[in-house]
Amino acid sequence: MATFFFEMLIFYQECTVTAYNCFIRCVATENAEKMRFFFLNKLSDLCGKKERVMDQEKLAFINPATGVKFGEVNAATPNEVQHAVDEMRRSFPEWSGKPIRERIRILKKLQTLLIEERDHITSVINQDCGKSRQDALIELFVAVDMLAQHCAHAPKWLKKKRVSSGLYIFKQASIEYRPHGVVAVIAPWNYPFTLAVPPALIALLAGNTVVLKPSEVTPATGVLIEQLIQRVPELAPFMRVVHGGGNVGAALTKAKPDFIFVTGSTPTGKKILQTAAENLTPVSLELGGKDAMIVLEDADIDAAARWGSWGAFFNAGQTCMSVERVYVVESKYDEFVKRSVEYAKKLKAGFTTDFDSPYFLGPVSKRQAEIVNNHLQDAIAKGARVLTGGKEQGTFYSPIVMVDVDNSMMLMQEETFGPIMPIIKVKDEAEAIRLANDSKFGLSASVFSQNKERAKRVAYQLKAGGVIVNDSIAHFGIPMLPFGGMKESGFGRIHGEEGFMQFTQPVSYAMGPAPIKWDVATILRESGHYDLGTAIMGVVYGTTLKQKWETLSQLFRKRKKTETASEIKAEVAVTK
Repeated sequence: MATFFFEMLIFYQECTVTAYNCFIRCVATENAEKMRFFFLNKLSDLCGKKERVMDQEKLAFINPATGVKFGEVNAATPNEVQHAVDEMRRSFPEWSGKPIRERIRILKKLQTLLIEERDHITSVINQDCGKSRQDALIELFVAVDMLAQHCAHAPKWLKKKRVSSGLYIFKQASIEYRPHGVVAVIAPWNYPFTLAVPPALIALLAGNTVVLKPSEVTPATGVLIEQLIQRVPELAPFMRVVHGGGNVGAALTKAKPDFIFVTGSTPTGKKILQTAAENLTPVSLELGGKDAMIVLEDADIDAAARWGSWGAFFNAGQTCMSVERVYVVESKYDEFVKRSVEYAKKLKAGFTTDFDSPYFLGPVSKRQAEIVNNHLQDAIAKGARVLTGGKEQGTFYSPIVMVDVDNSMMLMQEETFGPIMPIIKVKDEAEAIRLANDSKFGLSASVFSQNKERAKRVAYQLKAGGVIVNDSIAHFGIPMLPFGGMKESGFGRIHGEEGFMQFTQPVSYAMGPAPIKWDVATILRESGHYDLGTAIMGVVYGTTLKQKWETLSQLFRKRKKTETASEIKAEVAVTK
């Protein structure tokens, strides 16, 4: 009870101070409207603090490799989430009203800061995820590259476009691309910097304001992003970060943002889509995958095993476009399996804070470790064999290569998100394609063949949002390639022109004088012009010269008959 009265005393004290500050500001500004907004915002902040004091929900910063806690942050309350969205909606006109070159100038300041703070950024990611400093640097590198490339192309993409006005020859038709408004970005834990920063900055570049919800699994990186944004004063008013778990993500979806961009699991994406549907909020979903790799008989087997291992085991397999299924034609199967085992044994799991880490794999997250183990045990129970790798201390796994698997196993149907490479022997190219497409997912795929035309033919038949030839997963890092999936891997794209433009909405303009006598619509609306309308249609849109000529001839014949009939009527009238 004493604690309650103490909390209320603090709250009363803060309200008193706020009222005093409001009075001083009112006297200084003599602007009642600004004063009203200032007071309401401050009061809303205090209410959020009051709710937080009573709730006290916190997210701990825990290194998954060591289990050591190194900080914490308060989770946002539903009121705070709504306040963040409302605040960004109020600031939207100012940000969207800035010319694109001005937005680029401001975002370039953040780009400079990211480069200056590279060692600190990689250190936080290293502690937050347990991944190596090299892998953390890859995250930062991709984010900086994406920002730089999109800033270079955005002015061209946003330029107003003239389009044909068709038969409305006196109209000027054009398309203008406007930002949505407030964009909610919901990011995952496996790449907490790369999958949070670029979508948020691309949305800002397009003229939107942003509310970012980082993953509760990697909250330290979320706080880092928030701090970096705050260090660019010209950018800080136009982006907010709300911390928390699924309840905060749900609150953000219900807070009526104007667009939602989600990177996460398929179940999470479905939940967000259901909530967003209540307000018809447009959504882009970059979800899970079960990516297939096909190795044909004319492939460079050493390269296939090397890059297949990279794709399967990078980031401990916790990558949405990881190689999770490998189909190898029977003539090259034994050689590929042998090489893959050799490469897997060279890759070590572990943790260090050093800049040059000897470890390729960090830990698997606690949540994911259970799924990895379930998939592994199910496959073994159904006859699959482990050739190398397995669970080590804590949630570390050494790379696992498995054979004697089939498409009925959980390992081949559900997203594993762990360091397992299951290999299946297939009879030929056709069987490889059929099995690769036998999945509810369709994010990415890879094909290994030294015949370029054959590889392209196979790639075209794969039901995936992206296909890479003679490599794996690297296509995500190409800034101008749109990234996204098919089927239960989601819809929408990120990166490149296609990804950038989803953060805008097209507005159509038809400019010109009021309808005049020679406009097509005016001609067709007037009585007696039906035949003329059909003639125009036939002449303009006829698919052959014969059709065009026959349509025109028909018009002349009808006109001739009409004139003849009119002459006869006139003669009859004169005779009478």
